[in-house]
Amino acid sequence: AIDEYKPLDATTNPSLILAAAQMPAYQKLVDDAVAYGKKLGGSEEEQIKNASDKLFVLFGAEILKRIPGRVSTEVDARLSFDKEGMIQRARRLIDLYKEVGVGKDRILIKLSSTWEGIQAGRVLEAEYGIHCNMTLLFSFAQAVACAEAGVTLISPFVGRILDWYVANGDKKTYEPSEDPGVKSVTKIYNYYKKFGYKTIVMGASFRNTGQIKALTGCDYLTISPKLLAELSKEHVKLTPTLSVKEAQACDLEKIHLDEKAFRWHHNEDQMAVEKLSDGIRRFAADAVKLERMLK
Repeated sequence: AIDEYKPLDATTNPSLILAAAQMPAYQKLVDDAVAYGKKLGGSEEEQIKNASDKLFVLFGAEILKRIPGRVSTEVDARLSFDKEGMIQRARRLIDLYKEVGVGKDRILIKLSSTWEGIQAGRVLEAEYGIHCNMTLLFSFAQAVACAEAGVTLISPFVGRILDWYVANGDKKTYEPSEDPGVKSVTKIYNYYKKFGYKTIVMGASFRNTGQIKALTGCDYLTISPKLLAELSKEHVKLTPTLSVKEAQACDLEKIHLDEKAFRWHHNEDQMAVEKLSDGIRRFAADAVKLERMLK
């Protein structure tokens, strides 16, 4: 799919890696990762952890042969509330990439957008020059904290926000411009551009092409092959719905969030609280499944 659609960048996550690792085409990468884990030795747990990290990096390195930009590689979701653990794991992944000849400028380390994850991102960017992609981002509070931490890129989710509103409300369909996920990313984009934050906004997790088109003009979008296929069949001229000029004219107020304020504002958003914890649990469960497979 990457060869066909020629994206600039690509992303991985535990669920995508788990699915790919079960395909016969990628068996060699799994075998190489297992051999690496055995070679480093240690307890069975350490061997599996090393093999798992190596597998993520081998997939990332394969993707980088096919794209001009960067690949995102995710830190274990089970570390989502462990700032130091995330920093260590991120540095380890960067070292593993270095071993296969890939520099840190071509990697984005994905971290959960918990308070601890965002602060890990702050340290990785400022002290180690490691670029971070803050994922599982659902609330405006998360976006503000990421901007203040100076991370390279955020992945605000669109589709999973829509899923929550459809599951928890009376309204089952939304026009793209009224879609709660689209509105969330639009607000974040406008806030970042109005106040001159350098952090890239990369809309993610789309359910339909209407959502994608409603966010035309956003810095980056990460789109699945299925939706890229649908878009490629359409021949309509898209005009940007988001622009820096319009963002600078919007009436958002600048806010600052310390840890207490962040936790309060995030907690006020029931959708974001539920989707963040659900996302972490799902990625953690898939990381466990991957380890079982390697074992």
